[in-house]
Amino acid sequence: MILRERILADLTAAMKARDAARTSTLRMLKASIVNREIEKGGHLDEEEMLKLLRSQVKQRRDSVEAYQKGRRQDLVTREQAEIAVIEGYLPQAASPDDIEQAVTAAIPEVGASSMKDMGAVMKAAMAHLAGKNADGRAVSEMVKKKLGG
Repeated sequence: MILRERILADLTAAMKARDAARTSTLRMLKASIVNREIEKGGHLDEEEMLKLLRSQVKQRRDSVEAYQKGRRQDLVTREQAEIAVIEGYLPQAASPDDIEQAVTAAIPEVGASSMKDMGAVMKAAMAHLAGKNADGRAVSEMVKKKLGG
């Protein structure tokens, strides 16, 4: 079953189960998918769907940070629950060891020697981590650590 169909089937199941939180999150996902399809002018393929889901998770993580600064624990909890639902549709996240190996391999590959080369290392490391659902922030922190920044 393709990802789009799975999300729609799960939305129906959540509505039948009267799971308000899950229903709300899946409705937002469905709306995002439809909006992106309208922008594109056609259906999204699996890679585009995964990219959309990753961006939704990133938006919610950014919201969690903002809500924590604003001391809004109720909203933090809601956003974290939404992240958990969305991550259920993503491939398993890359482990810190996977990220470290990718960054370690990318540095000599691009000939990086200082923080000036961070962009090139990030690009190469993310290419190594393709399909593993790597958190860009974690990769960035590892690159900074390895390049001494």
